[in-house]
Amino acid sequence: MKILVCISNVPDTTSKITFTNDNTAFNNAGVQYIVNPYDEIALSKAIDLAEGGKGTVTVITVGDASTEATIRKALATGADNAIRVNALPRDAWFVANQIAHYAKDNSFDLILTGRESIDYNGTQVGALVATILNIPSVSISKKLDIDGNSATVEREIEGGKEVLTLNLPAVIGTAEGVAETKIPNMRGIMTARTKPLDVIEPIEVAQLSHIVKFETPAPRGAVTLVDAGDVEKLVSLLHEKAKLFNQL
Repeated sequence: MKILVCISNVPDTTSKITFTNDNTAFNNAGVQYIVNPYDEIALSKAIDLAEGGKGTVTVITVGDASTEATIRKALATGADNAIRVNALPRDAWFVANQIAHYAKDNSFDLILTGRESIDYNGTQVGALVATILNIPSVSISKKLDIDGNSATVEREIEGGKEVLTLNLPAVIGTAEGVAETKIPNMRGIMTARTKPLDVIEPIEVAQLSHIVKFETPAPRGAVTLVDAGDVEKLVSLLHEKAKLFNQL
């Protein structure tokens, strides 16, 4: 089985986020980048599926040379080889077209993504890749089993669970529960240096959207502490300050 895993290079969750150029561009200064955590789940599942000579795992990302440390971590975790599309990931449509173009030429049996990237939270790339390739896709899967040329996927829906069976090739977006995230060991870190990392040039894609402006969330207000036994004060604050009861 040939498995392609899409990985994103995202800011560490502890990084302080700021913007430049009148809030039209992300400020990279001092930001530490990591493999998107949901993509790590996808990669771990791919490694499990390919274990014991059952398949190969290729990781692909769209980004400039600064993303190669992230790619090497994916190789250290257990991927067999990596592809970097040499372009900045300007939007989901652009990224999906780059991935789909490579996947079409290399005939993968399974394409795995994370449920979303933790920077833009768009949940778009997987579905767009599947649409371009005209193959099935499932998003936010909690469980994935492969049997021959079919996949059984379990996903949570409002009020219960949904179980789907689909034919391969397919694109599946993974979430918590699909696999335990793997941590690179020393052997993996050493061998990652010799694994293939191929750089390819992007294809032309029409730009359908562009970022107008970034805004940070409003700062949280001060917290008022109320003694656990002072119910009267709590009700008074909820009524007069929070205006909670006025909305009922």
